[in-house]
Amino acid sequence: MVFDRERKGQPPTESDLPAIDAQGWLLGAPRRPSPNCDARPPDTLIDLLVIHSISLPPGDFAGHWIDDLFMNRLDPHAHPYFASIAGTPVSAHLLIRRDGQPIQYVSFERRAWHAGVSSFQGRERCNDYSIGVELEGTETTPFTDAQYRILAACTLSLRARYPAITPERICGHSDIAAGRKTDPGPAFDWRRYRELSRSSSAGGPTPSRTHP
Repeated sequence: MVFDRERKGQPPTESDLPAIDAQGWLLGAPRRPSPNCDARPPDTLIDLLVIHSISLPPGDFAGHWIDDLFMNRLDPHAHPYFASIAGTPVSAHLLIRRDGQPIQYVSFERRAWHAGVSSFQGRERCNDYSIGVELEGTETTPFTDAQYRILAACTLSLRARYPAITPERICGHSDIAAGRKTDPGPAFDWRRYRELSRSSSAGGPTPSRTHP
C-alpha cells in the first residue's frame, strides 16, 4: 500500500484504503511496537474509534519525541515539559503525522493505553474495546489535508475490519474523558472528516483488503 497524501479534499477511493493483516497491522505503515499494551479482555468486541491529538513538546511538529514517549524512552531533561510525562506508560494504535504518514505502535487486535480513565455511553474502560488514533497537532492548529485524507482512509479500513465501529461510535478523546481531556479540540473539523470517511455505498464501508 502506498499512502496517497496528495489528492486534497477528495474522498479516498478503494485503491487508497490501507490493508490490515490478520494480526491487526496496517500494511505499508512503519511499525514501532510499543511495550505499552496488553491483551484485550476475552471475547471483546472492538466497537469504538477514538481520535486524539498530540504534539511534543506542545506545538512542535518535528522530532522523535512522540516515538520516545510511546517507547518509554523520553528524556525528561530534553525539554521542561517532558519532566511531567516521562515514564508515563501510554501508547496509541496509530499516529498520523503532519504529512499524512501513519505510524503504528500497537496491533489493532491488542489493547493500547490511550484513553485513560474513560467512559462511552455509560461503559467504562474504553481502552478495552476501542482503537485510538493520534493526529500530530494541537487543539488550536488546523490539521493538514493529508491527515484528513489518511485518517478517512484508515477509518474505512477499520470499519470494514471491525463493523461494530459505526459512525455513531467514532468520537474524540474529549467525549470519553470529559473534564479531563479536550483533544482533538476545536481545530479538528468533524464535518470534513465525516464527509471524507463516508461509506462508498449505502450498504456500508468499502471492504479493506485483508491479508493472511
